[in-house]
Amino acid sequence: MPIVLYHHPYSRAANAVWMLEEVGATYEVRSVDIMKGAHKAPDLLALNPMGKLPILTDDDTVVTESAAIALYLADRYAYGRLAPRVDDAARGTYLRWSLFAPSVIEPGTMAKQAGWPYKETQAGWGSYDAMLKAMESAIADRAYVLGDNFSMADVIFGGTLRFMLAFNTIEARPAFTAYAERLAQRPALQKAESINAAQRAKLGLG
Repeated sequence: MPIVLYHHPYSRAANAVWMLEEVGATYEVRSVDIMKGAHKAPDLLALNPMGKLPILTDDDTVVTESAAIALYLADRYAYGRLAPRVDDAARGTYLRWSLFAPSVIEPGTMAKQAGWPYKETQAGWGSYDAMLKAMESAIADRAYVLGDNFSMADVIFGGTLRFMLAFNTIEARPAFTAYAERLAQRPALQKAESINAAQRAKLGLG
């Protein structure tokens, strides 16, 4: 059975298409109209009680959470190519920045936008300025998170950054925009964008 990605182009599932294109696995995109509440249907809640996308099934395995899907796919279908092996010291850097995106960038940016009052010492994402400096350090003077080697960490970290730059929710620092431009040259990303565009058209979205 092929991998199935439960998808809507205005959800994080859009980035999961890029993940699948990078690993080169056979998959099916199954459209879920979140505008009509289809993601809360009983069959989808059985797969993900959170009632959110993306959801990926691989035979009997169910994976949710965007970063988890990326790490799963890289380990299972591109181990040693998009995921450093467990005996490779680069795996530490790979995991560090892969998990930095959902655990620091997303909540840190949301806190900044919403003006949440919080103590930096108690929040896992710390201060917004420190977050931006850390992000710059991940890609400063190198093509990708792991230097010259593209990895799934770039799909997670870079995908998050590209989304925020597109919607002006993060400061467009030169290191960020240059990195996003490099990622945009990847054939797998270009293919994913065409698939997401086709899904938007199918759902009658702009």
